[in-house]
Amino acid sequence: MTLEELNKIKKEHEELVMVRKVVKEKGEELAKHTQYRKQVLVCGGTGCTSSGSKKVLAALENALKENGIEEEILVVRTGCFGLCSLGPIMIVYPEGAFYAQATPEGVQRIVKEHLKEGNVVKELLYKETVHEDGSITPLSETNFYKKQMRIALRNCGVIDPENIEEYIAVDGYQALYKALTSMTPDDVIKEVLDSGLRGRGGGGFPTGRKWMFAKASPGDIKYVCCNADEGDPGAFMDRSILEGDPQCVIEAMALAGYAIGAHHGFVYVRAEYPIAVERLRIAIEQAKEYGFLGKNIFGTGFDFDLEIRLGAGAFVCGEETALMTSIEGNRGEPRPRPPFPAVKGLFEKPTVLNNVETYANIAQIIYKGSEWYSSIGTETSRGTKVFALGGKITNVGLVEIPMGTTLREIIEEIGGGIPNGKKFKAAQTGGPSGGCIPAEHIDTPIDYDSLLAIGSMMGSGGMIILDEDTCMVDIAKFYLEFTVDESCGKCTPCRVGTRKLLNYLDKITKGKGTMEDLDNIDELAKHMQKSSLCALGQTAPNPILSTLHFFKDEYIAHIQDKTCPAGVCKSLIRYEIIPDKCKGCTLCARNCPVKAISGTVKQPHVIDADKCIKCGLCMSNCKFGAIITK
Repeated sequence: MTLEELNKIKKEHEELVMVRKVVKEKGEELAKHTQYRKQVLVCGGTGCTSSGSKKVLAALENALKENGIEEEILVVRTGCFGLCSLGPIMIVYPEGAFYAQATPEGVQRIVKEHLKEGNVVKELLYKETVHEDGSITPLSETNFYKKQMRIALRNCGVIDPENIEEYIAVDGYQALYKALTSMTPDDVIKEVLDSGLRGRGGGGFPTGRKWMFAKASPGDIKYVCCNADEGDPGAFMDRSILEGDPQCVIEAMALAGYAIGAHHGFVYVRAEYPIAVERLRIAIEQAKEYGFLGKNIFGTGFDFDLEIRLGAGAFVCGEETALMTSIEGNRGEPRPRPPFPAVKGLFEKPTVLNNVETYANIAQIIYKGSEWYSSIGTETSRGTKVFALGGKITNVGLVEIPMGTTLREIIEEIGGGIPNGKKFKAAQTGGPSGGCIPAEHIDTPIDYDSLLAIGSMMGSGGMIILDEDTCMVDIAKFYLEFTVDESCGKCTPCRVGTRKLLNYLDKITKGKGTMEDLDNIDELAKHMQKSSLCALGQTAPNPILSTLHFFKDEYIAHIQDKTCPAGVCKSLIRYEIIPDKCKGCTLCARNCPVKAISGTVKQPHVIDADKCIKCGLCMSNCKFGAIITK
């Protein structure tokens, strides 16, 4: 592949892809120069696929044929658009008409009325894109997108991830060509260093420094690895990048290989991500076919190749040394550090390991320059961060924001606020290794240092929003249960310590805890942080310590008052019927699975506490608000 050939492919596809980026007048003008009147993008990410996007896609293709316009409309199956709660998602360009929660039945109308006759079906559009006067606005101008800045996700939901030529159309492999033909390996490392990019996998170590150490380590054989294991509950950032833009990771790994002197790389991805794995396989095959992987890339004499290694879903394999041990064919267990992987990593050779999101920034840094990238974010946290926004939030999905954006902006503007009129209570970041940010810190800027200062951490990017109905003791217990299951058991502080911490929380949620238990938790947590072999055990106490710090009153209520203020912990809940409100409709009694409710028609009913299993069916079925918890 030469630069001329690369630019020829770029020119052939550039206008086609640009139609999807520039809507309204400019988009319509660009569309005139393509063979297609309109382009229909259907989300093919895991979220929309699970909501039925394959059926929507099949219905779309059939309807286009039935209406005789299949040659006029380009259908593209893309990656994640971000608004996962609205799937299946379908966008029609050049108008940028955003159809949410699409159905095969709705597609029939869209094809006939919009694609064939030119009339947008406004009642099927995402409501935020439709103004009172009936005009529509593109998705980029909605509250969800306005404050986002997409770098790592720049091509997700825009290009066909299974078509390398569309990646080339959006400047794909320009950075690799630039590096191989006009930069030395040291130049590449300096550019990454000057950008201020820090690892997006959780630790936040400067990426350029890691590459510098690996390059300086002696050895004829070196490796580049990608951590696509992503085991945090509720996290799907890396998966979405691989599903929507796998070529950006391949290009970045080739750049890393050139920078440190490596000629072989491994992408370690969990087998539970079938769409990501399949698209990555296709992307690697296409990159080899076009000469971006393999021998003598761009005629420069540089060789680099990639392999995929599938993980079996072990959370501990997100730790770098455990991941490498797994790639080597052994049980995924961490190794003592030092030596660090940059000195002695995969197969005992110097190795660079970054996660998917970190790599997704690299090509843009090399192509546009470190000065551009370092102008985004804060002094110590440059660039953007991708978060999987979930929990009690209106707009569940994937967001990418400049570092320094406040938690309030994410929740109230991008996230659309807490549903059902509930109050925001806390945001859990960093997964099982992180902590909770309480409502009093809602104006905290999201960056590495600010989160650490309040007892949380960036982590890989999971952000779970909790409302007033959440029990913080129960949340800590949830994460401890996860960590206990995922501990590899190699070191005693983690293997035994996590289990003991869970036992303390189990006692407390059952109303059997003591105030002395809180002191024991604190002491044990500090021992685990200091003596566990890897970050799994070192950070496992964080959810408990964080909730203890900010929500100690809830722990005390569980211990001293034997109550769960949020009404979540079953052992501490008692259901009662308020006689004045009970109408005697018998609905609660008829739905009680254990016949714990008695009473006659039109007379107040009574719950037998000894029989009650606290399933909550009575409360959910009562139409008069007569059942309460105590």
